[in-house]
Formats: sequence, C-alpha cells, structure tokens
Amino acid sequence: MYNSKHRIRPANKQNQHTDFIAKVVQQLRDDESKLAIIKSNLEEYRQQRFLKRGFLTAIERFDWVFEASDNIEDICQQILADDYIGQRLRRYPLLFKGIL
Repeated sequence: MYNSKHRIRPANKQNQHTDFIAKVVQQLRDDESKLAIIKSNLEEYRQQRFLKRGFLTAIERFDWVFEASDNIEDICQQILADDYIGQRLRRYPLLFKGIL
C-alpha cells in the first residue's frame, strides 16, 4: 500500500531547490539592496486574506530575522541555517520572488 505522507522527493527537484536558494543568497551578498525586494514580498503576501498557516509562519520568521539583525551576512546565514527558522524560510521560495 502506498502512503503519500512518506513520499520521497526526487533528488533532482531537491537539488533545484537548493541551487535556487544558493543563488538567492549569493545575489543578496552581492547586492544588499535586494533585501528590499524580500521585504516588499513579505508585505505583499501579508495583505492577502487566505494564505496557508505555514506560509504565514514563514513570513513571521522572516520578520524575526530582520528584527534580530540588519547585517546581510547574518541574514544570509540564517536563511542557510539548518535549524527550524532556516528550514521554514527555505520552504517557501515565493518569498524570494524577484531576487534572480
């Protein structure tokens, strides 16, 4: 019996996602003004009435990251971190729309 909850993602899709996040972080390190794009994306999604709870949590966690530090290196490290917040931020690539 196939249980969809335990579906394993294909490796190439996982690699595409990881590559995208790595490119986003590199763009942020190269041009700090792109943080404004993320902040505008957060504001745009905050205005929408119906968002998944996980997406709203990711927006909240990004707010925490911005409140904790305005240093670009700290922000990039938090995006790449292998902790709860980093995983939550990377789960929703729409938050990084317009960076690349």
